[in-house]
Amino acid sequence: MSGTSLDGADGVLVRWNHLGLQVLAHQHLPFDEALKTEFLKLNVSGPDELHRAALAGNALTKLYARVVQQLLAEQNLSSHQVRAIGAHGQTVRHQPLAFDGVGYSWQLQNPALLAELTGIAVVADFRSRDLAAGGQGAPLVPAFHQAVFGDAAATATPNGANGVNGPTLVLNLGGMSNLTVIQGTAALEYDPSHGPQVLGFDCGPGNVLMDGWCQLHTGTAFDQDGQWAAQGQVHHALLQQLLDEPFFKQAPPKSTGRDLFQMGWLHAQLEQHKAIAPADVMATLTELTACVCSQEAKRCSSSAALLMVCGGGALNSHLMQRLQAHLPDWRVCATSEFGLPPMQVEAAAFAWLARQRLNHQTSSLQSVTGAQGARVLGSVYPA
Repeated sequence: MSGTSLDGADGVLVRWNHLGLQVLAHQHLPFDEALKTEFLKLNVSGPDELHRAALAGNALTKLYARVVQQLLAEQNLSSHQVRAIGAHGQTVRHQPLAFDGVGYSWQLQNPALLAELTGIAVVADFRSRDLAAGGQGAPLVPAFHQAVFGDAAATATPNGANGVNGPTLVLNLGGMSNLTVIQGTAALEYDPSHGPQVLGFDCGPGNVLMDGWCQLHTGTAFDQDGQWAAQGQVHHALLQQLLDEPFFKQAPPKSTGRDLFQMGWLHAQLEQHKAIAPADVMATLTELTACVCSQEAKRCSSSAALLMVCGGGALNSHLMQRLQAHLPDWRVCATSEFGLPPMQVEAAAFAWLARQRLNHQTSSLQSVTGAQGARVLGSVYPA
């Protein structure tokens, strides 16, 4: 998996047995600055896009292959012992339902090249079938969250166990933020024959604006533990202006990406607030993510609930404290407390999605993407 944070590629080696999913190994390789810069440029229109996108996809694929090789070497496995690679690619445009009623979501990579380089079958192109069925093509992880964290949800909610009475929610804080609601409440769409459906949607920015601002003013890729944000003061007029973004008021199903939330959007918002100190902007951006995610969580549960957090934002202690402050009666914790470290969740999700495809099982949820129905997702490139 390589996400909108553009920090690099994460890979996990996953085995399924009678106990369920087991992560055997995790590897991360960072993007070099040239590749990261090219992906950022490809998020907007520019010259010779098709040529540049093809070469960027090849470069990413070679990085993916190195991740795979490191995982195999760590576990002393051969390529023949791995059934498939689930490879997401790098999203550079996400325009569901736009322009012609279908829209598109474009993830750069070269799955055929990855199969050649690794000798392993590759499953890719996970979003286009859901888009073709009238869906958002995102988020794709809620079905995985249900499959992996469903048991935790069942034991966390009855009779106030673990200090909560409401549903279990999984918040992914990557470049963008998305929320999955596993246990049903009145806020959820309910099917009497199957019980409450899983709900999932994008909340808005996760780390993307914080990372961009940090890179611009400190030269570092991200705000370690939120230390810089913690030194600043939230500028409430700016925060309210940011919260007025129409996307935050949309009802699910909804999804977003760098097409909307990128540094150009932020600079436009700051035109009226040029005198704000950079540290105060950073504090306000952190508060924006905490506000948006907590507001969406509270819309999904009127009672105290369990919020499991994954993605890089789960490692930002200041952001986690702000989430807890906005949800004082909730239990807010990292997914590691339920067996899967935050930085492994999304990569493991695409291993699960690949497995679903090979087993000819659906992995999209109508209640999440708004498609006409559940679909088998992904295209297979044989070894």
